[in-house]
Amino acid sequence: MLYKEQEIKIYNSLSGSKEIFKPINEGHVGMYVCGPTVYSNVHLGNVRTFMSFDMIFRYFKHLGYKVRYVRNITDAGHLENDADEGEDRIAKKARLEQIEPMEVVQMYTVDFHNTLNTFNFLPPSIEPTATGHIIEQIEIIKTILEKGLAYEVNGSVYFDVIKYNETNQYGKLSGRNIEDLIHNTRALDGQSDKKNPQDFALWKKAEPQHIMRWPSPWSDGFPGWHLECTAMSTKYLGENFDIHGGGMDLKFPHHECEIAQSEACYGPTPVNYWMHANMLIMNGKKMAKSTGNYILPNEIFTGENKNISKAFNPSVARFFMLQAHYRSILDFTNAGLLASEKGFNKLMEAMATLDKISVSEKTSGMDVQDWRANCYKAMNDDFNSPILIAELFGAVKFINQIKDQKASISEDDYKVLKTTLHDFIFDVLGLVDEDASGESTDKLSDAVEVLIKLRNEARANKDFALSDKIRDELASKGIQLKDGKDGTSFSTN
Repeated sequence: MLYKEQEIKIYNSLSGSKEIFKPINEGHVGMYVCGPTVYSNVHLGNVRTFMSFDMIFRYFKHLGYKVRYVRNITDAGHLENDADEGEDRIAKKARLEQIEPMEVVQMYTVDFHNTLNTFNFLPPSIEPTATGHIIEQIEIIKTILEKGLAYEVNGSVYFDVIKYNETNQYGKLSGRNIEDLIHNTRALDGQSDKKNPQDFALWKKAEPQHIMRWPSPWSDGFPGWHLECTAMSTKYLGENFDIHGGGMDLKFPHHECEIAQSEACYGPTPVNYWMHANMLIMNGKKMAKSTGNYILPNEIFTGENKNISKAFNPSVARFFMLQAHYRSILDFTNAGLLASEKGFNKLMEAMATLDKISVSEKTSGMDVQDWRANCYKAMNDDFNSPILIAELFGAVKFINQIKDQKASISEDDYKVLKTTLHDFIFDVLGLVDEDASGESTDKLSDAVEVLIKLRNEARANKDFALSDKIRDELASKGIQLKDGKDGTSFSTN
């Protein structure tokens, strides 16, 4: 197995440093990533986060690990703000649209899956929902109450952060000090059931107008947002698992609360490696619908957005995003997309050229084995996709030199080069050669049929100069026209 030869270093948000990855069980990886709250169309920032973990999932699989990748769907319990106040986001959308909450969930779950499929994501191993794990969440609350680290008031249950912090460290993931949190938090207004502003809901009693509710020992209500991930991650990956990932914006309070709940319920170290993908901005500014500095994923493919000059295929957009390290802020710009399109096309052209070059007795111009090692070195250094891509373009240059007879490659090195390029471009980065896809072939057929029709019209009008020009121009592009008794057909070289 490749993983036995490769030593991966992962930046652990908990320690603030890169650490050698040592799975709990050899040859196996357990990874949990916080999924979307399905009350609206998935936005590009979410796509970027999930794409980072899709690449990481792909690399582990490439190395031969057996990966259990769990990514949840939040379909209840996510209130409008982090102070456990306001409406449930899904219930609010349902009220505004005058439909059932589960219609909202279904609509936007389908949109989420369709969008990720368009970007060529691999599906996770398990995709659990919050509403499918209410029983598990109630059991966790019971345990935390028994240990004296939560309290019930008027049918709601809250986690006691101050009591927990007497023996543990709340804030260790985000680097926040509990004293600073207390100092910087507004005093409770008397309307809250909480003992302290820092406490967070494990269970909320539903108000009469609240649609989404379940029975519990404390009230008819719903679980706190933070609790669902603890319930689902531990059910499918165990009380201690390898990797927990998500967006940087989830580090506090969501992931901080997850750690507190898990430690209160199961003991120390629920997760060995915490990973966080950085944010996406646009034209140097925060994305916001209110300012128009915003783009939906499908608008990239249609070009129907004022921030871009044309439509781009999904692999170009994917390639653009992977050219930045997952821990770096990525600025989404039209110029960046155009540059990525050129780079992506060069990569695909080089792969096509590779099929046509001739091998020699020996290799000159590049040490293929060293190059291969550098590709793995890049990915082993905290999944450094931009460095990997730089190495891939080193191979592109080498292929073009062979084509121009300025370099040569032996048969053995040719096999290594071709296999390694294919593995990293298509399997690890998840790019798709659109020209090799059936969809592109269909579009080519349609375009050639249009030109055949124009040629037939030219011949009917005795405009043989134009007719011959169409035939010859197509021939120069490798498309041969053949006139027969049933009409004109074509073939490609």
